[in-house]
Amino acid sequence: MSGPREKPALAIDIGGTKILVALVAGDKVIERHQLPTPREAGGDAWCAAIVGAARPWMGRYSVAGAAVTGAISDGGRWSALNPDILPIPTGFPLQSTLARHLDVPVLCANDAQAAAWGEYRYGAGGGRDMGFVTISTGVGGGIILGGRLLSGTHGLAGSIGQLPLPGSHGRDAAESACGGRWIAKAAAGRTDDARGVFVAADAGAAWANDIINQSVVGTADLIAALQWIADPEIIVVGGGIGLVPRYFAALEAHLAAGPSRAMLRPAQLGADAGIIGIADLAANVNRISS
Repeated sequence: MSGPREKPALAIDIGGTKILVALVAGDKVIERHQLPTPREAGGDAWCAAIVGAARPWMGRYSVAGAAVTGAISDGGRWSALNPDILPIPTGFPLQSTLARHLDVPVLCANDAQAAAWGEYRYGAGGGRDMGFVTISTGVGGGIILGGRLLSGTHGLAGSIGQLPLPGSHGRDAAESACGGRWIAKAAAGRTDDARGVFVAADAGAAWANDIINQSVVGTADLIAALQWIADPEIIVVGGGIGLVPRYFAALEAHLAAGPSRAMLRPAQLGADAGIIGIADLAANVNRISS
């Protein structure tokens, strides 16, 4: 959907367990390097690790983008949405720090927002107004309307997993009752993680099916809320849990039985959606609405 660029973009993905650095042109990942996230080392150490990983590619990219867990506010300052995922120092100047060390323009965005843009440009969104929901360890999202990614002053637009859990009086996020972390917690004593719950469900375990169905109901409520708030043409569902065929089919069935008119589509770019999206955003910064 976009013409060739003179140089690829440097795309960075900073998560709770890994940092991915890649060269990306359009929807093609040319090269990539992955390293563990030194969780307790702090923002400066994470940036130093990124710069070191990208050093062999110096001169090959003209812009850089970082897709990160947490929120990016105006000015490129980074803060945690869930400190359990990564203990990000509040207001860390990620964008300016990376720009200083990489010596190219840098754009930073939430990882789910970046993945939403990737799917919009090169995946299931097909350039249409869309909401994006990713269900994995937690629940994240993004919204594209009128060809622009909604970010917001505090970088929170589309983060539906952080909506207050009904009845919690704002103390708990909705993802705490439907994401992968909740699935694993609900199965404590029977299996160690969410993957084990799906294995047990496939083997016919009633308790595992009950847990998955509860997660589906919670996620479907979030998707319906996103539809009522933004009314995009389609909702693209991604994530390691969201794309499990039985989970996606259950979401479709649950939403079809309710008042929401959400049209669901499975994400197409897989784990590369975030780096593809942030690379394209870095080269098209005017496509973000605050």
